[in-house]
Amino acid sequence: MNLATMLRARAEANDPVRVGLIGAGKFGSMFLAQAHRTPGLAVVAVADLDPARASAALDRVGWPEKRPALLDDAERLIAGDAEVVIDATGAPAAGIRHALLAAEHRKHIVMVNVEADVLAGPLLAQRATEAGVVYSLAYGDQPALIAEMVDWARAAGFEVVCAGKGTKYLPVYHASTPDTVWTHYGFTQEQVEAGDFNARMFNSFLDGTKSAIEMAAVANATGLAPLAEGLRFPPCGVDDLARVLGPREPKGTVEVVSSLERNGQPVARDLRWGVYVVFEAPSEYVRRCFAEYGLVTDPSGRYAAMYKPYHLIGLELGISVASCALRREPTGRPTGFRGDAVATAKRDLAAGETLDGEGGYTVWGRLMPAADSLAIGALPIGLAHGVRLANPVKQGSPIRWSDVEIDESQEAVKVRREMEAMFRPGLARAAE
Repeated sequence: MNLATMLRARAEANDPVRVGLIGAGKFGSMFLAQAHRTPGLAVVAVADLDPARASAALDRVGWPEKRPALLDDAERLIAGDAEVVIDATGAPAAGIRHALLAAEHRKHIVMVNVEADVLAGPLLAQRATEAGVVYSLAYGDQPALIAEMVDWARAAGFEVVCAGKGTKYLPVYHASTPDTVWTHYGFTQEQVEAGDFNARMFNSFLDGTKSAIEMAAVANATGLAPLAEGLRFPPCGVDDLARVLGPREPKGTVEVVSSLERNGQPVARDLRWGVYVVFEAPSEYVRRCFAEYGLVTDPSGRYAAMYKPYHLIGLELGISVASCALRREPTGRPTGFRGDAVATAKRDLAAGETLDGEGGYTVWGRLMPAADSLAIGALPIGLAHGVRLANPVKQGSPIRWSDVEIDESQEAVKVRREMEAMFRPGLARAAE
C-alpha cells in the first residue's frame, strides 16, 4: 500500500531505483511510457538487438531529452549499475540466459518473458533466491495479477476454488496459423497493413498457446493445479463465474473462460481482458454475509467471485520494479513445477518437418499437469522452434522429446533438463 511513498523517498534522497530494460517491443515501450513519469524510478539503460528500435520506442512514448544508454548487448546491461533488470524479450532461451546472469551479478529480475518462466522458472527462481535477489513475475501481465488475487483471497481466509483469466476462444482456433489469424480476429487487410501487428504473436493468443503458458505460470506460482485435460475454456461472463466454476470438481484449479459461446456468439459481460478468482464461504455465517453485501454467487450462495476487468500490461510494470527493489518481494514467483505448456501438433506432421514454435504453423501449446508431462516425456512449447521431427505426429497429439532431433548442448535445453530432474521425484509421488 505504500510503494509510492517509498519511491518518493528514494526520489527525495536523489537515489532512484535504477532499472535496466531488455527488449523495446510493445511491453517494454508501455513500461517506458510510465517510467519517466514515476518519481523514484530511473531507467539507466535499454538493451535491444536493434538499438534504433529502442530509440524509436523512446521517441514514441515521449521520453524527455535526457535518455538512458542504448545498448545491443543485454549482458553488458546486466553487468552494469541497474538494481532491477526487466526481461521483456519474449524469447525463452534469452530469458533463461538473462535470469542466470542476473543472479550471478546479484540483480533483481522481473520476468515479463513468461515463455522463459514456464520453461524453467522454478529453477531460475531458486537460483535468484540462492543469490539473495528477487525473481518476479511481471505486474500488469495476467499471471501476476491472478497470483495477487489468489493471495488476497487466501490472506482473507478463503479457500480458492478456481482462478484464471478470460480470452477469445473457439475449438477451431487450435489449428489457426499466421495465415488465418486475422480472419479469426475480424481484422481487414487494410487494418493489418495500417497497424503494428505481429501475426505470430496474435496467433499465439488465439490458438491457445498463450493461455496455456500463462496458466502454467499461475499454477507454478500459486499451487493451484491444472486439470488433467488441461483448459476447458468454458463460455462464461463475469456474472456467471461463481455458478460455472464454483461447484465443479476438483477444487483449487486454474481455468480460462471464453468470451464466445461455442456457436460464436458473444458472451454477455465477458471477461476477455481480465482476471478472476472464485472462492468459497467457509461457514453459514459467511454465506449470509455474501448475500447481505450483494455478492453475485452460485445458486447455493456458497461460491462467489472477484474479478478485474482489464490489465494494463507494461503500464503497470513499475509495481514489480518497486516491489522487488524496495520491499524485496516478488509480484508472484514460481514455487514449484506444477503446470507445463506442451507442444501439440496442429495438423498431421511428417518425419523430417521442422517445428516453428509458438504462434506458428505446426504446433500449439497445451496446458498439462507437470507430472503428466514428465511421465510421457512431453516437449515443452518453449523448445519447439527450429527443431526437426524424427517421427510423424498425429494432429492433436503431444510431441515428445523422443520425437525430435534436439541439441542437448544448448543452455536452455540443459537448464530445462536440470529442472525436470530436480522436480521429477516429488512429482512422481504426487501423481501416485
